[in-house]
Amino acid sequence: MNSLFDITGKKAIVTGGAQGLACGMAEGLMEQGAEVCIIDVSPKVTETAKNFRDRGFQCHDVIADLGNMEMLEKAFHTAVDAMGGLDIIVNAAGVQRRHKSEEFPLEDWEFVMNINLTAVFRLCQLAARHYLENGGGKIINIASMLSYFGGYTVPAYAASKGGVAQITKAFANEWAGKNINVNALAPGYMATVMNTALINDEGRSSEIEKRIPAGRWGTPEDMKGPVVFLASSASDYLNGAIIPVDGGYLSR
Repeated sequence: MNSLFDITGKKAIVTGGAQGLACGMAEGLMEQGAEVCIIDVSPKVTETAKNFRDRGFQCHDVIADLGNMEMLEKAFHTAVDAMGGLDIIVNAAGVQRRHKSEEFPLEDWEFVMNINLTAVFRLCQLAARHYLENGGGKIINIASMLSYFGGYTVPAYAASKGGVAQITKAFANEWAGKNINVNALAPGYMATVMNTALINDEGRSSEIEKRIPAGRWGTPEDMKGPVVFLASSASDYLNGAIIPVDGGYLSR
């Protein structure tokens, strides 16, 4: 059974991994033996990668703005070259903007959609092209609770994460028969920087926590097991799935 979850020697890209959930997932992959390249727009990614290397992990870092397609493609190829291949990609980079829907600026809409959806689309394409030439691989997208419902004051984020769920299914239809697994994790309410506004809103935070059967907000640690599962042979017959990691939030 342990061999099903063994990813020793596998090579993975994790976007947005300088901090938060993506950092937790990168750590989880490395703890199970994978070599990881973290791509992030923040210079903090260099420090994050160094900290992982100091702990004995194989970790590379690339600084890139994934909203710029030229930089995105260069970063992807730099990461693959640094590791000498690619077996897993985790498209976890994401941004958020909040405004009343009737006042939502077009530039913020475009910014969110470009990072959260267009960049994911392009990285899936690039990874699939590599996998098609090299025998297959794993694509793990990061959806959201807002892939299921609309949220409040976040129309761009909701649209982008709905789109992530749908392209995950669309790609799975075409690539499942070619030894490429395409699935997504949908984190619930997680205690991360992106949710600072919700966490600091005592009334809303309490309301959310009361709906979560697990009785608490999630953490980056909670994403480790699910991402390792999707990265490993244990998920070889899973395709086009959107898996909630939400403490039971959707069930209530």
